[in-house]
Amino acid sequence: MEKIVITYGTRPLAQRIGRMLTPRFDVVFASAETFPDILLRQNYRQIPTGVNPTYAHELLKTCLDEQADYVLPLGKMELAPLHEARILFHEYGIEVLQPVDLAEFFILKNPPIEQQLYVCREGVDLLHGEKINDAGFSGVGMLSDSEEDMMWCLAD
Repeated sequence: MEKIVITYGTRPLAQRIGRMLTPRFDVVFASAETFPDILLRQNYRQIPTGVNPTYAHELLKTCLDEQADYVLPLGKMELAPLHEARILFHEYGIEVLQPVDLAEFFILKNPPIEQQLYVCREGVDLLHGEKINDAGFSGVGMLSDSEEDMMWCLAD
């Protein structure tokens, strides 16, 4: 079974996505927020904040320790450092699930619970293998009202 590390792991959006992905993936939640130590014995890992200069390297270390195939960033402050480090992650066989062009997609923070979400890699839904978007979207998204465009969903 493939493994995915979801950042902002203590946030409701991360928990929602984790529940969605559990049938197909081993899910590890990573967070810079404080959480009880008992969760470290489960599937939670402590990471620095996205503004920390060592953020990308610490997250890469966590992904390597967990033998993750994917990392799914859900925080806006994480996007730039991971965008710069995506080649490094790729060299270790870890796919960073965020758009290649960070400005191409509209960002929606904390999408409503009733909205259908998709976790995509290059426009293909990872859960069902269906092509959702022709623009090659990677990350968590939902279709716009016209069902032609993806809106990028983040926790913060």
